[in-house]
Amino acid sequence: MITRTIGETITFQHPFRLSGADDLQPAGRYLVETDEELIQSLSFPAYRRLSTFIHLAGRPNSNELARVVDIDPAELASVRARDARGQ
Repeated sequence: MITRTIGETITFQHPFRLSGADDLQPAGRYLVETDEELIQSLSFPAYRRLSTFIHLAGRPNSNELARVVDIDPAELASVRARDARGQ
């Protein structure tokens, strides 16, 4: 199995909430990584998404410095669209 990871830095202008994280996240820049695997049965290169993660700061009042949360890409797209509209 051949896999790859694609990273993207996204910026939120407003605080936001994702179902994979139990707290409100502050506005700022966040690293989002998507793991994909090559579909080898095709005659051309194509990849299937395996998982998408966002890197967050640790929770307040905990010993966490940072955390990585598995997220739904469709939910992330929706949250980003709301952020762009200023909601």
